[in-house]
Amino acid sequence: MAHSPDHRRVSAFVVPIEAREAPARLAVLRRSGRIPLVLDDRWPAQVRAGILSLLAQTPAPEGAEWAALTSGSSAAPRVVVRSHASWARSFPAVERLLGTLPDDVVLLPAPPSSSLTLFSLAHALAGGPAPELAATSSRATLFHGTPTHFAAVLASGGAPRLRAALVGGMALPADIRVQALARGIRVVEYYGAAELSFVAFDDDGTGLRAFPGVEIAARGDAIWARSPYISLGYLGEPGPLRRDGAWGSVGDRGELQDDRLRVTGRADEAIQTAGATVIPSEIERTLRTLDGVADAAVVGLPAPGVGRLVAALIEPVRPGCLDAAMLRAAASDLFAPAHRPRLWFAGTIARTSSGKIARAEVERRLASGEVPRV
Repeated sequence: MAHSPDHRRVSAFVVPIEAREAPARLAVLRRSGRIPLVLDDRWPAQVRAGILSLLAQTPAPEGAEWAALTSGSSAAPRVVVRSHASWARSFPAVERLLGTLPDDVVLLPAPPSSSLTLFSLAHALAGGPAPELAATSSRATLFHGTPTHFAAVLASGGAPRLRAALVGGMALPADIRVQALARGIRVVEYYGAAELSFVAFDDDGTGLRAFPGVEIAARGDAIWARSPYISLGYLGEPGPLRRDGAWGSVGDRGELQDDRLRVTGRADEAIQTAGATVIPSEIERTLRTLDGVADAAVVGLPAPGVGRLVAALIEPVRPGCLDAAMLRAAASDLFAPAHRPRLWFAGTIARTSSGKIARAEVERRLASGEVPRV
């Protein structure tokens, strides 16, 4: 039976460090055998205080050598702890996929509190590509970040020497891959989680398949991975990670077709409306194909009698370019009635520090009237 990780023996407390102190302080702490956690300087005071209290009161499980944060897209971030080996075992595969060379520099636009950036910093400390924590770089030959950050780098032309990119955190739009390939940049998309690390990758645009060393299964509609890269679990309260022997899952929804994995969304993001289950990422993916739509975020807003109404926040290509009638007509053609957005908004999408949609904050802004209706 699936169960939460249980670690009864303890070793040490996690040490918080400020983002501005990374990566230098990371190296010092790792050499001394301590467990570092990079804080996010964008946190509200209450979230920061909660994390610091957790670190001060909760010892890490035996074997913990790194601590990373979940994205905090739907709630306060959780602290994930893992062994060094759970990351280091994947370093050779990452280097092969990117074609890493001895003098490579990896551009890391997400803050060091992001688990994907922290992975690359850990890789650098173990002899991997030298890191550059910046939005642009004239030196960088590699990239590791989210599609949002990668699209910004391509649009700005701020990294002219890029040769290869490792892109994760959310689905990579096909047009971004096309743009990168046109500039001679090899793109490796991956699916994973802070708790699981790498699960699947796509280096040729034909779909996600199991990352080297990983076996994937779909049980019901949930994705499970048997992997040497899975974390030890969490500090404090349990989270979505479930273990069943060597297998682990964080509740992401998906399906396997032959050897290709299609990720359909997070179980905790599903919207229950009038008896139907709506997966926001599926709606968002289609909305992004419409004229005038730069990006889209879909959430559920409370509605008496039906549970929640599907609401879409559209980030327009430019202010004032959206046509409400066009959006509604397109939705009628593209979606079944229960999956069709009933409420439309236009504005900037709130994001986490790693570039993912901050769904809890989007929902709050829409419900409070901070964002105008279309």
